[in-house]
Amino acid sequence: MVEELLTAGIAAATGVAVYLGAAARVVKQYERGVVFRFGRLREGVRPPGFTVIVPVVDRLRKVNLQIVTLPVPAQEGITRDNVTVRVDAVVYFKVVDPASAIVAVEDYRFAVSQMAQTSLRSIIGKSDLDDLLSNREKLNQGLELMIDSPAMGWGVQIDRVEIKDVSLPETMKRSMARQAEADRERRARVINADAELQASHKLAEAAAVMSDQPAALQLRLLQTVIAVAAEKNSTLVLPFPVELLRFLERAAPVPPAAQDPAEAAPATPPAQSPAEATPVAPPAQSPAEAAIAPPGATSPEPPATPS
Repeated sequence: MVEELLTAGIAAATGVAVYLGAAARVVKQYERGVVFRFGRLREGVRPPGFTVIVPVVDRLRKVNLQIVTLPVPAQEGITRDNVTVRVDAVVYFKVVDPASAIVAVEDYRFAVSQMAQTSLRSIIGKSDLDDLLSNREKLNQGLELMIDSPAMGWGVQIDRVEIKDVSLPETMKRSMARQAEADRERRARVINADAELQASHKLAEAAAVMSDQPAALQLRLLQTVIAVAAEKNSTLVLPFPVELLRFLERAAPVPPAAQDPAEAAPATPPAQSPAEATPVAPPAQSPAEAAIAPPGATSPEPPATPS
């Protein structure tokens, strides 16, 4: 009798263990469980942890709620400005409704992948090449909206969409490189011309100040000498401006005794020929002058009259 009871107890314990082994399920923290009983969806989602189902009657489907990184294969298309490009992207999404992700769509991963490829082709056709290269943030938002609209009915939420790379033909790359080089050269020339204009204005102002104050030129020359001498050069080549010479010439005092020898010498009368030379009679003296003439002085003889 005791042996029969013991055997029955062991059999019952074995049956319970087998039943628990068939009915026990463990749902991880990042998963949720969806139970189907005879093919019908049971209400409620099994939370993470230990759960029990009815063997043979119930079937448990686990759904991952982690963010899924889905790479989108490179899609080739023609932009709005007729440029052939290849664009690839990546989609980040997660399941927010496990029941809809299992019931509403057969394979939500494949569905999201196909929708992302279709939306990416549509974005390429609606955008210009400049937008694909420089305005990706706006395109990412538009692509996210295009994928997220149908995905919400599948219990999937699109977290983020990023365009990874845009491949261009080699001819287009060379054309863009030439365009960028020409634009850089144009900007360099404009900057150089602007610098020359500003420098000319400053030099004109400096020249006006130096013309009003000639001593400023000498001070500038001394500053140049100091700047060059600071390099410890053995030879110093310094230009000497003519304006400084003029300034020193004006500043030097002129001595009063310095005259031109040509101005001090008396002017000699021009020589006369013997034919032109005529005797000059002395002036006649008045009676008063004859009276006061000194003794011994003889009066001049009157000129001889011609016969």
